[in-house]
Amino acid sequence: MNPELDLGIDRVIRAPRKVVWDAWTDPDSLARWWIPAPTVCRVDRLEVRPGGGFVTRMSDDGVAFAPHVDACFLVVEEFKRLVFTTAVDSRWRPANPEPVAMTAEVVFADHADGTDYRVVVRHGDPAARDLHAELGFADGWGGVTDQLARFVESTR
Repeated sequence: MNPELDLGIDRVIRAPRKVVWDAWTDPDSLARWWIPAPTVCRVDRLEVRPGGGFVTRMSDDGVAFAPHVDACFLVVEEFKRLVFTTAVDSRWRPANPEPVAMTAEVVFADHADGTDYRVVVRHGDPAARDLHAELGFADGWGGVTDQLARFVESTR
């Protein structure tokens, strides 16, 4: 991780690695934790394979949905790692997403207490990293990681 360009989350989640993986790769499960509550998430595409689309939408009222993420998976190593980018959209077109383009790597590893869960979000330059931090990376990604943990820990 490059501290000038990257932001990260490290957490032990008290659930087996497969359960945490499934929460990322099952559309119904992902919709339950992927966006900070009380905002509602809708998963339009979740093609968990290299080159597959990752498209989610969000709604404050559960009726009108706005774009959230339109990304492309770059790497999928089952039960181990997911890498996706918003710099290429789900149709393989170059993208300039607002507020910043990013590439996220999510790593799942066994831990004595469950799953060692690590996220690194990479940015193209320090200004993009700083903007993402100022916009609430810690609260946003940290909050959804908390939601993910509650979701998978309650299903054990």
